[in-house]
Amino acid sequence: MLRTFMTFIWAAGLSAALASVPMFEASAQDSDTVTAQKLRDAALTDRFGYRFVETLTTTIGQRLAGTEAMTRASLLAESTLLAAGFDNVHRESFPITAWMRGREEAEVTAPSSQRLVVATLGGSVATPPGGVETEIVVFARYSQLLAAAPGSLDGKIAVVTEAMPRVMDGSSYGAAISIRRSGPSEAAKRGAIAYLHRSLGTDDHRLAHVGATNYLEGVKRIPAAALSVPDAQQLARMAALGKVRIRLVLTPTSDEHAQSWTVSGEVRGSERPDEIVLIGAHLDSWDLGTGAIDDGAGVAIVLGAANLIAQLKPHAKRTLRVVLFGAEEMNYSGPAYAKMHADDIPHIVLAGEADFGARRVYTFLAPAGAMNTPFLQTLADTLNPLGIFLTRQPATNSGDDIAPLHDAGVPVIALRQNGIDYFDIHHTADDTFDKIDPQELAQATAAWVAAVYLALQSELDFRKAAKDFKN
Repeated sequence: MLRTFMTFIWAAGLSAALASVPMFEASAQDSDTVTAQKLRDAALTDRFGYRFVETLTTTIGQRLAGTEAMTRASLLAESTLLAAGFDNVHRESFPITAWMRGREEAEVTAPSSQRLVVATLGGSVATPPGGVETEIVVFARYSQLLAAAPGSLDGKIAVVTEAMPRVMDGSSYGAAISIRRSGPSEAAKRGAIAYLHRSLGTDDHRLAHVGATNYLEGVKRIPAAALSVPDAQQLARMAALGKVRIRLVLTPTSDEHAQSWTVSGEVRGSERPDEIVLIGAHLDSWDLGTGAIDDGAGVAIVLGAANLIAQLKPHAKRTLRVVLFGAEEMNYSGPAYAKMHADDIPHIVLAGEADFGARRVYTFLAPAGAMNTPFLQTLADTLNPLGIFLTRQPATNSGDDIAPLHDAGVPVIALRQNGIDYFDIHHTADDTFDKIDPQELAQATAAWVAAVYLALQSELDFRKAAKDFKN
């Protein structure tokens, strides 16, 4: 019944999306360069991916891994790939610990009563049913927490108020992520009974940014949450004037016997079908918004690019595989996919992941060793009209879900998008469909379709090129 329902919901939208796909001629006489240009230009007016993310966020909304909503999302994705004519379409289940948000309340109780906006960190344990109330210790920098002596936070709540800078490529997030990932355990080592941190975001909205934490083995697990930026600033000002007490109530739950789903489909290669170019995005999302930019937009980009390539007759030389990962936010799906597809890894010649919102692509990073090759020279010329330049440094990462494949020797590409405002809404209740600009999404899709098609056609051995580069 659920599968029938999802197929019905998507049918009208899929028909409209397929009808809107611009038709173009890509004859056998066309060179790869000409076909790549035609695909690029077709993507600029195509709305297949945009319509999919509209349906995904409207009819399903949030897609926390392990929830019934994520199951429906996987069925929707499977139906979409089947209806669009992809080969080898299937869902793969894998075990996870499903984490569910409960109540989350925080307030200053002294020196005056003030409510705070918080979001429980993914994976956090709960407070006692009645919550905890105690004095806070504020650290302006995470390094100050790490420098605190064992026992110095006994019975207190640690609060880190360090800001994450706004940068175009989002690299400040990677630099700051230990505040969220490791902060609770580091605070617990020093005796804290709970942990709060300024959200890893660049906005000034009174919305908290959620995200996963990782408890260290052998360290007591304490409840943890992110503060909205204005509330973190407020606590810093208050603490500068004297002692501050907070009451915190968090009631998340976990199910250690849950599962989630990764969905995939292929366009089988016409000449070298055993050589696979894999492109992916993650289908799951956090639960505060509807997962539009993170990562509904990435799903839209790879589906839009793959759908255009699937129209080509004959198919491209190599096999294209689209993978929509089912539990990226809690760090399960990448390792699970690499484990389940260990036998495939030697056949995956190149991989890339779209997971940085819906803005324009501004630069392209190639695999190591590919710099002075016909593949890259042609790609650079094809992407130039889109306002994209080639970065001469090799791609060293492309996304969390394909990182295990890269660690196993799969070369990667990276198409970097403008992330100047990405962390204004990342992991917040503001991550909704209205934040997607269809023109910018189309430009990103155009970049991906050109890059992927040329990789499918290329004679370049990306693995050998990377090995020769290292040597």
